[in-house]
Amino acid sequence: MESPAWPDLDEALLLERKISQLGLTLTGTPLQPLIQQLYDELSAKGLVFHPPCHVGDEWFVPVGIPAIFVPFYLTHERLRKLEAKMMLEVEGDTPKMFMRLIRHEAAHAYAYAYQLTQKRKWQRVFGRSSVKTTPEFYRPRPYSHSYVVHLDDWYAQSHPDEDFAETFAVWLTPDLDWRTRFKGWKALEKLEYVDQLMKTLAGQPPPYQPGYLEKDFNCLNLKLNTFYVRKRKQYEDTYPDFYDRDLRQLFAGPPEAGPACKASVYLRQRRRQLMDAVCESSNEKKYRVNKLLSRLIERCDQLELHLSPGEAPPDMAVAAYVTTLVMNYLFTGKFKRSK
Repeated sequence: MESPAWPDLDEALLLERKISQLGLTLTGTPLQPLIQQLYDELSAKGLVFHPPCHVGDEWFVPVGIPAIFVPFYLTHERLRKLEAKMMLEVEGDTPKMFMRLIRHEAAHAYAYAYQLTQKRKWQRVFGRSSVKTTPEFYRPRPYSHSYVVHLDDWYAQSHPDEDFAETFAVWLTPDLDWRTRFKGWKALEKLEYVDQLMKTLAGQPPPYQPGYLEKDFNCLNLKLNTFYVRKRKQYEDTYPDFYDRDLRQLFAGPPEAGPACKASVYLRQRRRQLMDAVCESSNEKKYRVNKLLSRLIERCDQLELHLSPGEAPPDMAVAAYVTTLVMNYLFTGKFKRSK
């Protein structure tokens, strides 16, 4: 009797499979026409270099390699569902978001293929690429007009390379009148520079196309289980002891209020709504917010905290508190209370 194909395996058996052995490809998937859309957008601008795209463990362009790697879980519906279960969301799972991400990555590929970061004017406009690598944490200025807004978390502000990539992505987006959208912004000067720079590259094949092996960069030679253990760990690190005083202020009901008024019961019932509200306002990953809520629920049980009977549930206060913790993590790398 033949063993079932991997999409038909139960979750436990599927997680034991190596990703590299699943036979994943971009060809013939719903991603193929989206990649072609990118190529069509580049061609419409007169650009002849179409960055090759491969299956990888995440969205990225390897340092020095003008090629785009697309997350493996986007190639098959079964893997999308697994990603959603494990991480509570799937990055790039809609055509609109996929295109936003792949335009950003295409910019990095162009920077390597045409060695743009070595140009003096590029360095004057965006900064020196070699100063530092993209930091895991940075302190954005949400109201700054010096950077375009494309991906979440004001990502253009994190590093000169990302500033260029975000500017390029905005410039490339069809039907976006970026001159009107960013009128009066200093970022418009960057967009005008990218527009001029890309016109000089029109019709020009890239001078730098190093050979490479996909498997040397795709990071897929591991079990699905190992992949998700590592990925979930990445989003649940740096959890501090929580602030008992804050929780006691939020849930100041008397212990005799009874089981129906337990703070942990309230948080469990509102968990999904709170997570969605916090993620919408902070752009943080759902998995990290969900883990944070789990810690809060656990601590409320340990402290035996209750809501005050007869009072309205503190939805706004709790959402604001969790959002503050998450925003502090985004900007500083630590969950801490703002002073």
